[in-house]
Amino acid sequence: MTSAPDAPEHGFRLSQLIYDTRYRSLTIQVVVLFLVMAGAAWLVDNTIRNLNVLGKDFNFGFLSNRAGYDIAQYLIPYSNDSTHGRAMLVGLLNTLWISVLGCITATAIGIVVGVLRLSPNWLVSRLMTIYVETFRNIPLLLWILVAIAMLTEAAPAPNAYKINPATGTANASMILFDSVAFTNRYTAIPSGDFARSLGVLDTPLAPISLDWLAVLVVLGLSIWAKRRFTHWADAVQEKTGKRPKTWWGSILIVLLPVALLLGALGFSMHEPELKGFNFVGGTNVSNSFVALWAGLSLYTGAFIAEIVRAGIMAVSRGQSEAAFALGLRPARTMSLVILPQALRVIVPPLISQFLNLTKNSSLAIAVGYMDLRGTLGGITLNQTGRELECILLMMLIYLAISLAISGAMNLYNKSVRLKER
Repeated sequence: MTSAPDAPEHGFRLSQLIYDTRYRSLTIQVVVLFLVMAGAAWLVDNTIRNLNVLGKDFNFGFLSNRAGYDIAQYLIPYSNDSTHGRAMLVGLLNTLWISVLGCITATAIGIVVGVLRLSPNWLVSRLMTIYVETFRNIPLLLWILVAIAMLTEAAPAPNAYKINPATGTANASMILFDSVAFTNRYTAIPSGDFARSLGVLDTPLAPISLDWLAVLVVLGLSIWAKRRFTHWADAVQEKTGKRPKTWWGSILIVLLPVALLLGALGFSMHEPELKGFNFVGGTNVSNSFVALWAGLSLYTGAFIAEIVRAGIMAVSRGQSEAAFALGLRPARTMSLVILPQALRVIVPPLISQFLNLTKNSSLAIAVGYMDLRGTLGGITLNQTGRELECILLMMLIYLAISLAISGAMNLYNKSVRLKER
């Protein structure tokens, strides 16, 4: 009995890199990698040649030179004798500060408006629709300019809050229990002070208040204890079918330790008081900051509202009907049943909105708020002539901020997404 001879085995041939599906994808990747590396090498070489023609080199030594310009609002000590590196750090902290506040207020606005857009009340839902469609269809820069124009042109001067002895009244009145005053130069708000301060910790970067550090530590521990208390309530509910009331305990666990610490440190609020032509005793926040904060929050809040509305509508109607059948009220149904399930739809696009708000904060230069764009990418760039170094460093910083936000939000998204078997 004979059998057909086996097919001859051939060795590896170069043509297999193109025609053999086992190697084709690898060949394409290697070719693209070499092209990208060649393009990057050409770009770097061309940049070095052009810098040599202009008599320039590539270094960041200018960051240690004296800045020579003032910054109106800063979170760490700064003067015009500080270095350009210090000015860059001040701008970076200003960017982070406006971004954090903007994300918080935009999220709060978006949640409220997104829920109200689904309200059965015709007037409320239509008003929210008008807000969303108006703000998201007009460029952000225009809203920032409108806000600064309202503060500088429509707001009264500080001395307008002075009481006229003849009439016993003032031309303008403060708001929020006479604690906040909008003026055409700044916004006066209350400030806090500690009568029994723990002192200040001096660091090379900036002095750190031990009082506020202690408050943050106690607040963090209180939040951790509140989460443990909630987990205990969940365990009781799983075991007995009845959930103990936790709202009063949660409030006490979070607020009572902080309130006791503030009382022990002698914390008190000082409201702004008009003396002469200016407010003293509180904190005067520049109108450029307030206008930028308002513009970023209202503009981004309109987009977040649509994200929240889409997330709520993605939850099956049967979920709310089942909650109603169990006797839950609409507000409790929304907070306990609908929103927790909608989070897995809301969070991914919410990350993009946080990133957009952070990058849109660079529009601060339009109203004179000195953020990273205004310091490193503005005055420092113009004074030193280091365009390439400043722009490259600014791009890397924004990239690092965006990656940090994306990473943190992705971790949160992983914790709230639907767990599958």
